Amino acid sequence: MGARAGAASAQSEKNEASSPTFVTRNARWQSTYDKALEILRNNVQMLPRFDKPVLIEGSEYAGIWQECGPLEALVYRKFRSDVARNSHMVFFALQRPDGQLAANNTRSGTSFGQIQMVVPIAATAWELAQSTHDQELLETAYASCSRWDDWLVRYRNTRGTGLIEGFCTYDTGMDNSPRWSGIPPQCPDRDAKKFTPLPTLPRVSPDLSATVYGARLALAEMAKALGKQSDADQWTEKAAHLRGLILSKLYVPEDAAFYDLDAQNNFVKVRTCVLMRVCSEHVVDQKLFDDLWTRQIHNPKAFWTPYPLPSVAFDDPAFVRPIPHNSWGGASQALTALRAGRWFDHYGRSAELSILMDKWCDAIQRDMSFRQQLDPTTGAFTEGDLPNYSPAALVMMDYTWRLAGIHEEPQQLHWNVRPGHPASESAKFSMRTDTGSDAEMRYDAKGATCYIGGTTVGRVEGGAARLLTDKQGKITGLTGIREATQHIALHTPDRGKRNFTLHANEHVAI
Repeated sequence: MGARAGAASAQSEKNEASSPTFVTRNARWQSTYDKALEILRNNVQMLPRFDKPVLIEGSEYAGIWQECGPLEALVYRKFRSDVARNSHMVFFALQRPDGQLAANNTRSGTSFGQIQMVVPIAATAWELAQSTHDQELLETAYASCSRWDDWLVRYRNTRGTGLIEGFCTYDTGMDNSPRWSGIPPQCPDRDAKKFTPLPTLPRVSPDLSATVYGARLALAEMAKALGKQSDADQWTEKAAHLRGLILSKLYVPEDAAFYDLDAQNNFVKVRTCVLMRVCSEHVVDQKLFDDLWTRQIHNPKAFWTPYPLPSVAFDDPAFVRPIPHNSWGGASQALTALRAGRWFDHYGRSAELSILMDKWCDAIQRDMSFRQQLDPTTGAFTEGDLPNYSPAALVMMDYTWRLAGIHEEPQQLHWNVRPGHPASESAKFSMRTDTGSDAEMRYDAKGATCYIGGTTVGRVEGGAARLLTDKQGKITGLTGIREATQHIALHTPDRGKRNFTLHANEHVAI
């Protein structure tokens, strides 16, 4: 065994010893969850041009992509914190002198032929640095992502709008989408500074602009953590300006949709998951979100299909049928599902997130191949897609904990108690928090008891609810996580039993 492989193996064993554990009596759920973890373990691999293991995309994608790899590794960090770190540092290590970040690093090469970004790498790096108290990652990410912002402003604002431009299909990672009909997949000469000389290019893109907006908010927080208050103020100001441009230039109120604006100042009117990407970075306020929710996201004719969220609105004429392989033309994508945790709770839609999570977990359990996309009406995964796709495995793993277990946010612990759910059947969840404490949930027939460091935090009985605490286990509230009204009994060591009635998405401060 070589030195690199030996070090990686030792780190893997160290992480395994402190990894989260989930055990349930429900054999179907357990076997699917265990297979998801096996796929993820196998997809931790070494790639050329970087000397540490990263989480690859899996399936037919033998590499790591900027649009998704850092987020995926962040979701996986409780199992392999080293892999989460490496899956960010690989992009910083391969950054060009002019500031450009690679679109990907694969077995066949490193691509700079598109920008291919969705979830900001600055945002995931900031969350990871906070949770692991990694000063070197923080400093590296701040310097690298600042230079990346400079590069994007220099080369992807050719029309002088202040917004970020899309030059090719791969820029947004939406392969085979009618949004990009007639536009080449990659930039000319595999150079992301160039675009094909077409009258409609370049396009001003809401999702690419939202990614930069989210990155700037993260850069502001990083700057504060580094004691650079003046820089933080500038990043905050730049972010606010960009947000205003997205809302004023790229939103069409009569359609309740965000669209690309082409070089002839015409909107490319295909309603796509761009809407969800803008929400993922919290560009819209609650009032606008509520309108988008009613008219588009939660509309069964548009995006709230039996298996949400399709990549093109189901009632849009551009929806592609039959659903082909690797298609952002209508299929519900595992990547979109994985990103849902970034915005559903933020906008107060925890109950509906539960429905989406149950639908995806059911589809995965029926299929067991862990492929890229499914039919939004039937839940059938697309024939022809290869198995063992990391985002699908992460959906199963992450959703299990978000549905019926413990989920850690930067400032909170979410104890998602769901008696009667398949995943909670005589189940036990345990994990190490970022503060080093051991958190545990144990289910019986009536409910679940929550512990920090072996000490009882509280017990929830009767119905489904999210118990919210700080990292030390101090209870701060309850949230309704089912569409139906729930009658909850909360038992705590200091207050005994208290009864609550929780409506969908209702939050009760305690």
